[in-house]
Amino acid sequence: MASYEPDPKLKFTFGLWTVGNIGRDPFGEPTREKITLSQILEMLGEVGAYGVNFHDNDAFPIDASPEEIARILKEFKKGMKDNGLLCPMATTNLFSDPVFKDGAFTSNNAKIRAFAIQKTMKAMEYGAELGAKTYVFWGGREGIESDATKNPIDAIKRFREAINFLCEWNIQNKFGYKFAFEAKPNEPRGHLYFAVTGSYLALIPTLDHPDMCGVNPEFAHETMAGLDFVHHVAQAIEMKKLFHVDLNDQEMGRYDQDFRFGSHSLKSAFFLVKLLEDNGYNGSRHFDCHAYRQSDYQDVREFAKGCMRTYMILKEKVGRWNADKEIQGLLKLINTEDVGMSKLTKKFSTGNAKKLLEAPLDRIELSKARLPYEQLDQLSNEVLMGIR
Repeated sequence: MASYEPDPKLKFTFGLWTVGNIGRDPFGEPTREKITLSQILEMLGEVGAYGVNFHDNDAFPIDASPEEIARILKEFKKGMKDNGLLCPMATTNLFSDPVFKDGAFTSNNAKIRAFAIQKTMKAMEYGAELGAKTYVFWGGREGIESDATKNPIDAIKRFREAINFLCEWNIQNKFGYKFAFEAKPNEPRGHLYFAVTGSYLALIPTLDHPDMCGVNPEFAHETMAGLDFVHHVAQAIEMKKLFHVDLNDQEMGRYDQDFRFGSHSLKSAFFLVKLLEDNGYNGSRHFDCHAYRQSDYQDVREFAKGCMRTYMILKEKVGRWNADKEIQGLLKLINTEDVGMSKLTKKFSTGNAKKLLEAPLDRIELSKARLPYEQLDQLSNEVLMGIR
């Protein structure tokens, strides 16, 4: 029987805010007692995680003294060492405190924008001390409820200005970070700037250091908008900009549910795993999700184990799909290649254009090509259902 224990090579990580989630929602008080940093790290070590990701104010209060921060970072490093964990990623909370009620980098107030950059500079130092090499930016308050309140062009310019500044800070201090931007269409704001991964992929070439910057797509965020998450990750891979990925689950059209990976959209999760594995993704596979509000901490452990186990099971099924002779035969049938035509259309030249215009391409005959997609999809389902 196959083992579905976490594979360290797949770099499964969880944030402090995931297994440490206390079960609060907008309509209800917490259902779990807050656990300590040491307890979070111990739990992640017990379930076999590769790493834990740092979020400044999940580790210490926003008004913590330098002495308190130093003590907690020391505790953090000891806890990682004791539990065999690494810290691959860090990020800053620029959304919880009231000062960020109308944005951080995109705030209308220059002093608030400066405070947001200052807070991030400090958090970058803390993350680097813990060993993080990826820095994620999620603009949870970078948006509006009414376009009367903020000029969207100014917002884009302000965001770019902040990132350019922080890139220079990264270079000056030799932190070695890669920046990864995380999109979301809405929540907690009515409308968020940079709503989908493609929004950030369009922004990156306009930055002063585009090579330093990539994306961190999240399954739930794109799915909230009714989009196919796999396609957005594929675009990032094709552009060599997939620096990090957030795995969870989500029902379309709902609030940000952050369900356990694979708990709802199993077929989409399968094709996401296939995309990552087939293309040799080597970054962290970060589970940015949390257990049901009804769960106690024993069940939270099962939630964390379940995220990793589901990925391992789907990875095995990807191997079966790729090795299935009938499936591969159908793929060969539907992917019709013609070396001559491909050579003509691959790169424009006057000669290729002339030959293409003269090519005998019969649309009636071309329309007769078989596309047995129902059969292919059913066979894919059967792999998922475990009978192939």
